[in-house]
Amino acid sequence: MAVSDQKLLQAWQRVLELSRLEKGQIVTILTNKSTHPQTLAMAQIAAQSRGAIVNRLDLPPVNAEKSLSRDPLAYLGNTSLTGNAAAIAMLKTSDLVLDLMTLLWSNEQAEILESGTKILLAVEPPEVLVRVIPSEADRERVKRHSARLAKAEEMLVISGAGTNIRFSLGEFPVISEYGFVDEPGRWDHWPSGFCFTFPNEGGSNGTIVIDEGDILLPQKCYTRDKIKLSVKNGYATKIEGGFDAEMLNEYMQSFNDPEGYAISHIGWGLQPRCYWSTLNLYDREQTIAMDARAYEGNFLFSLGPNNEAGGHRTTACHIDIPLRNCSVSLDGVEVVRNGKVIENA
Repeated sequence: MAVSDQKLLQAWQRVLELSRLEKGQIVTILTNKSTHPQTLAMAQIAAQSRGAIVNRLDLPPVNAEKSLSRDPLAYLGNTSLTGNAAAIAMLKTSDLVLDLMTLLWSNEQAEILESGTKILLAVEPPEVLVRVIPSEADRERVKRHSARLAKAEEMLVISGAGTNIRFSLGEFPVISEYGFVDEPGRWDHWPSGFCFTFPNEGGSNGTIVIDEGDILLPQKCYTRDKIKLSVKNGYATKIEGGFDAEMLNEYMQSFNDPEGYAISHIGWGLQPRCYWSTLNLYDREQTIAMDARAYEGNFLFSLGPNNEAGGHRTTACHIDIPLRNCSVSLDGVEVVRNGKVIENA
């Protein structure tokens, strides 16, 4: 159902309030051809209504000749900012960047954040934005779970489908996503609601079974049969199964990069206003499927890069796979049991 300008404006005003946008601060709205016009219009009005100085930086799309998908997370090569010193300077001198085009997993983004600029990504359809307006309660909950993850030395994930894998932890920081940017140099994504980290290099071993009904991203599809990943010393060494396994295999082989098979981020969803069941209800051209990534109780793992957390892998291949009905334990203590978050862990 379409969203009224008034509802989307109120949502933006709340998010900018939570992000501590103050009068006189500089906001740059980052856009390209895929930016939703209503989202842009209401973001501009909301920022101006708080007394901010608002700019718009519109950049051309890139990587079309390389990517097999229109999804902006499907190919993580150069960005529209690569080599663009003028644009980078503009963003670094802004207090807040509203990313309405998807600048992610890039050296340029890391450089901008290091300057103290805050970056908020918001590219989901307006219908999703107004349904998952973040709150201070979201922040408190994600931070609480993130603190537990930060203390852990090992994560064990098991499921009735056959997943049984251990991840050594501690080399990389824990990242909290709760939907707004309330600290200098912070990046976040509206909508979101999960915590994650990256396993130690070479520290992932076991089996991951992607069960029927789990989700592949950027394919944005529910799997129809099981896919078995054998993981050894941090890499998926074998992908077995039927049609879905063949599809995933061919897609990953197209990158011709063995680093694409490395285990990337691992964590669990904490957003009760996101849903596993919504994937088929939105135009796949208009969403990057944050419902799937953030719905409460999922185990979300990724294949590909780890440079977002300071690692060395910058492979263009990035696969996100949220799994249902898993149990996640940290140092022997369950934090998710059969897809249900345990609050008193």
